[in-house]
Amino acid sequence: MSDIEGVYEDLEADVSLEEFREAVEQKVEQMGGLADEETAAMLIAHEIGESEVGGIADIEPGMEEAKFVAKVISIGEKRTFERDGEDEDGQVVNVEVADETGSVRAAFWDDHAEAAIGELEEGQVLRIKGRPKEGFSGVEVSVDDVEPDDDTEVEVQVSDTYAIEDLSLGLSNVNLVGLLLDTDSVRTFDRDDGSEGKVSNLVLGDSTGRIRVTLWDERADLATELEAGTTVEVVDGYVKERDGQLELHVGNRGAVEEVDEEVEYVPESTPIEDVEIGQTVDLAGVVRSADPKRTFDRDDGSEGQVRNVRVQDATDDIRVALWGEKADIDIGPGDEVALGDVEIQDGWQDDLEASAGWQSTVTVLESDSGAAGEGEADSSSDENAGLSAFAGDGSAAEETAADGTGTADSTGDGESGDAAAKTAATDGAAVASDEPTDGEELEFTGVVVQAGSPVVLDDGETTMSVATDVDVGLGEEVTARGVVRDGRLEANDVF
Repeated sequence: MSDIEGVYEDLEADVSLEEFREAVEQKVEQMGGLADEETAAMLIAHEIGESEVGGIADIEPGMEEAKFVAKVISIGEKRTFERDGEDEDGQVVNVEVADETGSVRAAFWDDHAEAAIGELEEGQVLRIKGRPKEGFSGVEVSVDDVEPDDDTEVEVQVSDTYAIEDLSLGLSNVNLVGLLLDTDSVRTFDRDDGSEGKVSNLVLGDSTGRIRVTLWDERADLATELEAGTTVEVVDGYVKERDGQLELHVGNRGAVEEVDEEVEYVPESTPIEDVEIGQTVDLAGVVRSADPKRTFDRDDGSEGQVRNVRVQDATDDIRVALWGEKADIDIGPGDEVALGDVEIQDGWQDDLEASAGWQSTVTVLESDSGAAGEGEADSSSDENAGLSAFAGDGSAAEETAADGTGTADSTGDGESGDAAAKTAATDGAAVASDEPTDGEELEFTGVVVQAGSPVVLDDGETTMSVATDVDVGLGEEVTARGVVRDGRLEANDVF
């Protein structure tokens, strides 16, 4: 065995012995006799090892060269441009290629651009060598050498329209049809060049999953023009990653348009009885009760808002805090909802609760709340039937009104149906409470709208100043028990 063959045997790269010999000979000639064949073979092996990647996911902008095998997903149009100081125009064709690990945009320049238009086909497998760099929508590869590879199989779908489960990091020219689950407000920001940018978010779902869509600049206003529950098509999007999750981005070259298609979205949810503190999960169930929206002042002087609802599935129920704009979502008892990316936290009286912030998704799958007002529980038999149908026989929903006419708990404090019934008159109307008097022992439950001294609680109808040394947080629901002095509750216990 020759020295070249020995080095080749130890080389773990997809290159033939004949190609390796040729590269070694060129290296010996290039070095003008300063290296023998064995040394040249070792240098070539090192170069090949540095540039050969296991898959597209391993390509990084700082690499001098990358060699990989990928399938052609889409072929862009040829564009011409003027080069500084040259009479002849340059030309480029962007080709989307992918393997099982991801996708990347490959830029074919000049002669390669001509060949790309005339010879490449979607679905064709290529062996590519090029220089990675950071591009507009992620890593791009500037192609130096390319050849067809008909003997290698690359298991990647080639499609005009993608499903959510088919998306992968780096994919561009993405068309996707989905059900619009949630919209967001438009936010502005300052760029490094001093110009103002705009961004907003949508959430789309289809039968294969759910994905957040980020709209930039001219497309950002679409978030205020489209309505949740409609079917839309994303045109010419590109896939990026944020916090470990794939997102579909739409810039000025892309579009989001309402289309007349039916899209099925079936949320995959975690049973409520299985959730644990610290998890970020998807939940689905029926709204059992809904509190009024409450506002509060943040430490920075801005105003926030929160609304608590209690959601129940076949296994258990949980209080959900809807923060910010999500507090304005029109949901009430009897509505079937899907909650995406909610964070499980330690709530009142050591009970778990779910927090739905800006990254969460709240989708009304089926509305049954009718004309029930915000925070008002619908006590009709239809609602109870709807809750029972979702939760199953013997569920907590049935326990809220054993006779089929009782009201659901709208306080959000986890009271059972029996306890809630004690606060209502026999005709179902709420019992009016008198103003507290000095010396009266009182228990008051409400949301913290001021966390300073004194603490101020709001139960949706009245506010109560509470003298306490216990640390509480804005938006937290607590119960204070003590004696009323000068209109203030001097608390012995806060829990």
